[in-house]
Amino acid sequence: MDWAGWAVFGLIATAALTAAMITAQLVGLTRLDLPLVLGTFLTGDPDRARVVGFVLHVGAGQGFALGYAAAFALVHRADWWIGALLGIVHVGIALTVLLPLLPGVHPRMASQRAGPASTAVLEPPGLFALNYGVQTPLVTAVVHVVYGVALGLLLHAR
Repeated sequence: MDWAGWAVFGLIATAALTAAMITAQLVGLTRLDLPLVLGTFLTGDPDRARVVGFVLHVGAGQGFALGYAAAFALVHRADWWIGALLGIVHVGIALTVLLPLLPGVHPRMASQRAGPASTAVLEPPGLFALNYGVQTPLVTAVVHVVYGVALGLLLHAR
């Protein structure tokens, strides 16, 4: 496996994915602000949370890029379509498992069951993160598939 490529291209693909998600949020395609969601695990200040969350997301993306690289090595090939399939699996798990479970562990996120006394500052994402807008699943899926395609094109299995 091209481990140096994983380190460089994983970072590039992750930064691009994160920037695309932030841009989609800023232009109104989704209300999902992933850096804010991740950063508020550690700080209640929204401006600092976005910076901390960006760093956390890039770090997590590097971890996922390592997983993609390992999958490419396992099948002895790295192709755009394998990357796209991995991106679909990745976003499927994120939207159906990880984000819906987040209110159970996030200290500043409400749950679907939180009553009016809740002091949470973030609303729960819900299934497919639909609470952040009807276009959120599509936007999230597209950027994750592009992430996988980019890694499939840039990484080389040996």
